[in-house]
Amino acid sequence: MSTTTMRPAHLFLALLVIVVWGVNFAIIKVGLTGVSPLLLAAIRFVLAAFPALFFLRAPKVPLRLYIAYGMTISVGQFAFLFTAIHMGMPSGLASLVLQSQALFTLVLTAFWLKEKWHSNQLVGLILAAAGLMLIGSAHGVSMPLLGFMLTIAAAVMWACGNIVSRAVGRHGPVNQLAFVVWSSVVPPLPLLGLSLCIDGPAAISLSLRHFSVQSFVCVAYIAWASTLFGYAAWNFLISRYPVNRVAPFSLLVPLVGLTTGWLAFNEGLSTIQLAGAGLLMIGLLVNLFGASLMLRLGWRKI
Repeated sequence: MSTTTMRPAHLFLALLVIVVWGVNFAIIKVGLTGVSPLLLAAIRFVLAAFPALFFLRAPKVPLRLYIAYGMTISVGQFAFLFTAIHMGMPSGLASLVLQSQALFTLVLTAFWLKEKWHSNQLVGLILAAAGLMLIGSAHGVSMPLLGFMLTIAAAVMWACGNIVSRAVGRHGPVNQLAFVVWSSVVPPLPLLGLSLCIDGPAAISLSLRHFSVQSFVCVAYIAWASTLFGYAAWNFLISRYPVNRVAPFSLLVPLVGLTTGWLAFNEGLSTIQLAGAGLLMIGLLVNLFGASLMLRLGWRKI
């Protein structure tokens, strides 16, 4: 089915996915209470892989792409993101800054895949970069600079994973949910190894002793609700509607994340951070919708 009008049930499903993804950042913050971020990330991928891989056949994709995807969008992104929130990065602001992955993907595709930029993409990139600089300039007690930089690193790793996803797409139609599940086999050992090297055995032992029912519920939410349900539902919508009808919903994730952070942890934004957030979101909107708007106005692309 390909229609521009969403059925009410599918509209509800899209909004439910956005809420699940937006709340995910606050859940991560709660799950990190008393637990090493790298260890929590390792457990998260164990749950994402098992038992789902027993019900999904592994797509016929080269092993190197499973490893590349697992090491970038999984190990890299979540090691940096979990550590950033553990270091004090506000969960709501993390949900916003992480969306800069769209702009880093644009940069990587230009240099790695030699794709040309369009006018709207260049404008969007400049606006988003200015927004990120404003947010970063407002670092302090409420937002450590290291936490901000680690979140940027997480966005870069997500962008690298997007490049791998493009390579996966060249191998024909692929069950993306099955690919994500089977690629989740890759991260646990590297993340555990990083935890051993950075945190040490004593910290891991302490984390396991503090691994409560609350910790399990949080990591189960991250693995099963945010990853498996969210990804399956999103692919369901993408397969039935034009991408330009579904993709804009993702811009609501930071709104949910910021609202959840404010309600759960009393997280707020300074004036500079609000200005930066506005520029970042405008940049993303220009990148997403600017081409069609410029076409209607009769502007040429570069």
